[in-house]
Amino acid sequence: MTRIAAHFTESLEVKRQAADMLGAPIARGGELLAQALKSGGKALACGNGGSAADAQHFAAELVNRFESERPPLAAVALTTDGSTLTSIANDYEYQQVFSKQLRALGRRGDVLLAISTSGNSPSVVEAMKAAHELGVRVIALTGSGGGKMAAELGADDVHICVPHRRTMRIQEVHLLVLHCLCDVIDYRLFGAHR
Repeated sequence: MTRIAAHFTESLEVKRQAADMLGAPIARGGELLAQALKSGGKALACGNGGSAADAQHFAAELVNRFESERPPLAAVALTTDGSTLTSIANDYEYQQVFSKQLRALGRRGDVLLAISTSGNSPSVVEAMKAAHELGVRVIALTGSGGGKMAAELGADDVHICVPHRRTMRIQEVHLLVLHCLCDVIDYRLFGAHR
């Protein structure tokens, strides 16, 4: 019981710290996504492991609905097409699994949500580079100081970096951030529903 209580205590403390630090970048990221979607662009999301699941979760909240009934919004998780992922990894290298998809599907006016708890995922860093080549803006969702992804960010991009180094705590905050982004998008595009 003590171990479990310690997890809850640490999680709450990380969320308190994140609330103080991340409000402004989350608001900027939500505005960026809302503007892109309103203008006919789409959200593209990528990450590996748990971050792949987060990318899929985020895309599902936009395409289906978040908390209120509303029209579907254009979002694609670049983590879901097994044939595409494995063919790129087999024929080229795993590092290109998201960047090749982005070059095929991304257009100026879209937004890439690039997720990595460490900020050092090579395939996500390559996706950011491809996004910049295409004029796609980037929201980097990281932790641990942002790693290599922080160095790839441009002036028009947004960095949401959880102030912690432990993967599970970063992932817990990432889920909350994704829900905040969805809320900002829905509020900006469709108004308050509660």
